[in-house]
Amino acid sequence: MDTMSRALERAKMLVGMEVDEEAAVPQESSSFIDDFNRQCTLTTTQRLYGFAICFVSGIACVLLSMIVFFNPIKFGITFTFGNLLALGSTAFLIGPKRQLDMMLDPVRIYATAIYIASLIISLFCALYVHNKLLTLLAITLEFGALIWYSLSYIPFARSMVQRIFVSCLDTEF
Repeated sequence: MDTMSRALERAKMLVGMEVDEEAAVPQESSSFIDDFNRQCTLTTTQRLYGFAICFVSGIACVLLSMIVFFNPIKFGITFTFGNLLALGSTAFLIGPKRQLDMMLDPVRIYATAIYIASLIISLFCALYVHNKLLTLLAITLEFGALIWYSLSYIPFARSMVQRIFVSCLDTEF
């Protein structure tokens, strides 16, 4: 049992949670989000299960969307839903408030805005417009925005990708 608790403490440190977060007494605060977070506390085991279930479901939706690839409307819906589940899974690990704070960080605010807008555009094109070409374009935009958003969490990854593209597109010999 001691090795299990040590493993959970290591997992907490890996995802950025404080080790004694569950035992901490909440401070007096009048913020609605802080009150909501205090009422919705989960144990570390529940957080890991929630993350795993949500992440595996998201990946399953993305993989299942490949089956209906030639029907762009169904593909757009399942692919976008899978992305939303995978994105939401990290809220189990770090909490919804910290997730939102990280998404709205000045370093990645534009990547977040483009990613969320591309999710909305993909769903709009698939559910309301029913145009296969627009849905495919929206899914392409969503996939690119997902990559750019994901790169914002890796230090210097976006600048490295920019340099690679500039060097590949440089026509001067």
